[in-house]
Amino acid sequence: MSTAVVFVGLAVLVGAVAWRPHGLGPTVGAGLAVAVAALGGAVALSDFRTAAEAQWRAYVTLAAVMTMTSAAERLGLLARLAAIIEPRTRGPVKHAFRVTFALSALVAAALSNDAAILLMTPTVILLLRTVYPRRHPKFLVPFAVAVFTAAGVAPLVISNPMNLIFCDHAGIGFNAYAVAMIPVAIAGWLVAYAVLAWIFRDVLSDASPALGAWPTAPEPLSVGAQLVLVAVVAALCAYPIFAYFDLPLWPVAAAGAAVCVAVSVHAGHRPAALVGGVAWTIFPFLMGVFILAMALERVGVVGWLRSLYASSPAPVATIGVTSAVGSAALNNHPMSVLNAFALAGSPDGSPDPGNTRALAALVGGDLGPRLLPVGSLASLLWYDLLRKHQVDVKVTTFIRVGVLLTIPTLAVSLLVLWLVTGL
Repeated sequence: MSTAVVFVGLAVLVGAVAWRPHGLGPTVGAGLAVAVAALGGAVALSDFRTAAEAQWRAYVTLAAVMTMTSAAERLGLLARLAAIIEPRTRGPVKHAFRVTFALSALVAAALSNDAAILLMTPTVILLLRTVYPRRHPKFLVPFAVAVFTAAGVAPLVISNPMNLIFCDHAGIGFNAYAVAMIPVAIAGWLVAYAVLAWIFRDVLSDASPALGAWPTAPEPLSVGAQLVLVAVVAALCAYPIFAYFDLPLWPVAAAGAAVCVAVSVHAGHRPAALVGGVAWTIFPFLMGVFILAMALERVGVVGWLRSLYASSPAPVATIGVTSAVGSAALNNHPMSVLNAFALAGSPDGSPDPGNTRALAALVGGDLGPRLLPVGSLASLLWYDLLRKHQVDVKVTTFIRVGVLLTIPTLAVSLLVLWLVTGL
């Protein structure tokens, strides 16, 4: 009975997140899923304390990164991003497309994939409608897909909340992660861009310059905006130093967030509005997912994954593909927690040099959500933003592009990971 009930809870979670990705949707879904699993006897009260003890550091880091992102948006860095892209629209469309992809990748790397989706998607849509007053309908989908795709394999552990939670649980440090995953991310970006350029080759062949004019020249960055930018860069520089000395990352992120809050308040922004930029509902969702994963472990799912991984003659490929498919179908957050349990101590008892197997699970979890919209919070946030801005990306289009993107990108990324960690 408990096994069936836990899977019913998982279905409730995925359904709730797919139906309402914003607001209380994820929180309600996670709460209902845990309640259903508890009715089946697979969840105990002590699980809540275990989940909190295991993840509070990652929660603090994630909240701090979101706070810095909120401050950056309110102090005009968002408009600056649009201003950087705008001059490139004066030439062939493919130039603006290339800059959009590169900027989205950099924002995702520095602030997180969710931040890149939230910041870049509306910025790019507004820009296209302004500078291409007649032709923008045919450009909206390719550029929106470029923003979503650029947030691929997370090159830094802070670049994806899922990876941050996983690595905190698995004990993978900032530097060890970056050394392996930066080359993987670069390879994945190059492959993804090449595939996107091929998929949308007809649209991107438009060589006519933009006709519309950007409303006003961007104002110079204020002192406050410059200070926020310095705080973000300083935090990024401090992460590897703290990791080298085996110090926790959350104090660095918290200090950077405190500076950004102080600067924003001094600039006249209300603290409530700034704090409102943090997606607080994601935290009970993440805790609920962790508790549900513990329930799935109790009913044998983790054991099945551990056995599958241990018996594979090509564990890196098996783990990466299984994680990608599981993430697409279940959502990458519950899949990452299941993998964290399944890979604890290595599935077959052998050493895991360079954390290859653990990182392969993250590569699959990062790329798998390109296959189905329910695969990650980032994809659901992206779809919600598109609906708000009257941009229609059909699910069939998402799946078609996702399959063409994911297969080569996942293959190359796992190959590069295997090569990097095997050296």
